[in-house]
Amino acid sequence: MAIREILALTDKVGAKRVLILCHHNADPDAVCSAYAFERLLKRLRPRIRTDVRAPSISKLSKALLDSLPIKISVDQPPFEKADIIVMMDTNTVQQLEPWGSLITGLSVPLIFIDHHASHPETVKIAELYISDEEASSTCEIVYGFYKELGLKPTAEEAKALFLGISFDTKHFILATSKTFRIAADLIEEGVDAQEALSLLALPMDASERIARLKACQRLKILRLGEWIIALTHIGAYQASAARALIDMGAHLTVVAGEKDGEVQVSLRSSREFYEKTGIHLGRDLAKPLGERLRGMGGGHSTSAGVNGFGRVEEALEEAERILKENLPTSEQ
Repeated sequence: MAIREILALTDKVGAKRVLILCHHNADPDAVCSAYAFERLLKRLRPRIRTDVRAPSISKLSKALLDSLPIKISVDQPPFEKADIIVMMDTNTVQQLEPWGSLITGLSVPLIFIDHHASHPETVKIAELYISDEEASSTCEIVYGFYKELGLKPTAEEAKALFLGISFDTKHFILATSKTFRIAADLIEEGVDAQEALSLLALPMDASERIARLKACQRLKILRLGEWIIALTHIGAYQASAARALIDMGAHLTVVAGEKDGEVQVSLRSSREFYEKTGIHLGRDLAKPLGERLRGMGGGHSTSAGVNGFGRVEEALEEAERILKENLPTSEQ
């Protein structure tokens, strides 16, 4: 009933303008789900004017814009003109930096469509909170909207949905049986899987390589019981470094970065760590860490992020403290 609830709300408020937002450094799942949702909404309510924006877009997402007719702007939107604001792949307004504080002061209905662990503060401010933590991606949720209405995506919409799902499942490594069935449906709609997957293979530039190496230089390694925890800090590419450290052998990584008094933390863990400890990074580490850093955090079971205030040293110390509260005494 999710898409029907959205349509009912647009009709109730007589929406003429709908603003669709992605989180900062919008990844392919955010951008592609926003595109497919916008196209579906325009099909169902053609008189509504839509506007898709993000504070920033990832390098990979920018590359995908050449392959799909996605129109997305990074300019600050005219919030006062929106009748409804929809946030895609976003579970806290802090992820919309620097627009988050502007949104919370508005009187327009807020809709969140997301597949991360829900955040209580977000639930409070949302008119509609459409969340499915079992979904592989927000694109998978949006595909469900089509199925709910008995509609088929166009070839371009199907390609966008396939790309978003492929990205968030790490080329289907994290896919469920439901995800594979959806992928098969999208391929039947005309998606060239081989061509689509090749679009997600973006060469790593020198700055990202150097950032990963610096993360290794500054590494602090903890032994918490049987688990190897890696903590470090770099100025950019925190998520990339966190993934790299998992590939190198860490069970859990905490990579912090600081800019103008604000701190960002990327968290990753291995599937083995999650399955054996039950520690959900979004719920059990990112959320409390965000609160301690006077910000917000959230994410998936093995991938999460935090935005807050302070210094990287404080962020890493607090992350270590939370982990020690939940895991056996460390052996450094």
